[in-house]
Amino acid sequence: MVVGVVAGAVVLALVFVVVVFKLMWRVAEPNEALIISGSKHRTEGLEEGMGFRIVTGRGTLVLPGVQAVRKISLDLNETELHVDCVTTQGIPLKVRGVVIFKVGDDFVSIANAGRRFLDQQKMMAERVHNVFAGHLRSIVGGLTVEDMIRDREKLTGQTRAACGTEMEKLGLIVDSLQIHEIEDPTGYIRNLAMPHAAAVQRDARIAQAEANRLATEAEQKAAARMAEATRDSEIQQAGYQAERDKAAATAQMAGPLAAAAAQQDVVVQETRVAELEAHRREQQLQADVRKPADAKAYEIRARAEAERDARISAAQAKARETELAAASEATRVKTAATAEAEATKARGAAAAEATRATGEAEAAAAKAKGLATAEATRAQGLAEAEAIQARAAALAENQEAVVAQQLAENWPEIVQAGASAFGNVDHMVLLNGADGMSDLFAKALTMGGTGLGLARQLLASMNPEGSQAKNPTAELNGFAAPVSEKVPVEKEG
Repeated sequence: MVVGVVAGAVVLALVFVVVVFKLMWRVAEPNEALIISGSKHRTEGLEEGMGFRIVTGRGTLVLPGVQAVRKISLDLNETELHVDCVTTQGIPLKVRGVVIFKVGDDFVSIANAGRRFLDQQKMMAERVHNVFAGHLRSIVGGLTVEDMIRDREKLTGQTRAACGTEMEKLGLIVDSLQIHEIEDPTGYIRNLAMPHAAAVQRDARIAQAEANRLATEAEQKAAARMAEATRDSEIQQAGYQAERDKAAATAQMAGPLAAAAAQQDVVVQETRVAELEAHRREQQLQADVRKPADAKAYEIRARAEAERDARISAAQAKARETELAAASEATRVKTAATAEAEATKARGAAAAEATRATGEAEAAAAKAKGLATAEATRAQGLAEAEAIQARAAALAENQEAVVAQQLAENWPEIVQAGASAFGNVDHMVLLNGADGMSDLFAKALTMGGTGLGLARQLLASMNPEGSQAKNPTAELNGFAAPVSEKVPVEKEG
């Protein structure tokens, strides 16, 4: 009995001990921290005499009635940001984002959060929103819309840096800050995007037009190749059809062609027979008519050429005789003219001698020299004038001799000019044979005599009374020697 009582007492004691231990032992979950207050404790990292103890991730003994145990959550929390801001350009914007935060894992952060949010953990998100809203408005006020759009990371970084100190005082850390959307009630951002959207739309239209062009070109090329293939097929079919038609026509015309070929052979043979007959007749005509006629013509032509050569020889001999006579007469006339020139030269030399003598006398006196010079000049002019007048009188008295002399000197040219009339004649028909040829050459050779008669008639018509009003030889170009120019006679004084 006693043993039973003792055993029961022991069991009751054990149960009491277990119950008391369970009431005194507290364990902190991984996502929470225990804050034990009610006695003086010293926690590492905290200021001395804080009055509470922090336990994380382990168990601890708590004296019920003496110490109080409360929990603070270490879970993640989030708060949405809906902030109305104004940029440095004065453009109102609405920034939409989210902040993910939690209580820090270190004892200092847990202590700061416990002091501020231990009984108000549900108000933590609102407090964080207020902190971030204020700093976000301040940061957006120093930026432009373009900066916010092009570099949102800059906005996020500046906001986190500005809120870092305050969040640290609250015992909170920011795990993530995201700016989801920037709303523009004025349409500024939409207007900024319009040029880029227009450029993109333009490029899209250009690309679509280019694609359409390439597609159209490809379609046209394909259609052209189809048309080309169709054309080649039709051409080949037409060629095959033409060959079939030609073969059919050849088969149909085989009989008529054979008959025509036979008829052609007959005509060819008949033509050859006619040609041979014509050739035979031509040979007969050559033997019977043409050869005797050629022989007769050759005989007549040979006789005419012999007579022509004889007459030409006689005419050449006569012309040579006339030429020698003319040359003799010309020599005589030339000798007379030379003598006259020598006389004139002698008279001129005498006048020059008188002038030299007058010049020597001029050294004696100027007046005498002038008079002598004038007299000498006058005498010289008179002498030259008398000589020219005497020569003109001699020429006027013997005009026929002068004309004959000129004709004799130019007789070869006269004969050549007369014979040149036959130079361009290819064929000459003489009605009276050799007599006609002789008459032609005689007329050509006697042209000089006719020219002499014409010259005489011209001189007679020009000087009908035998006066010497003009120089007759000067009027015959090429038949008389030129007359010397008159020398002017200076008047005395």
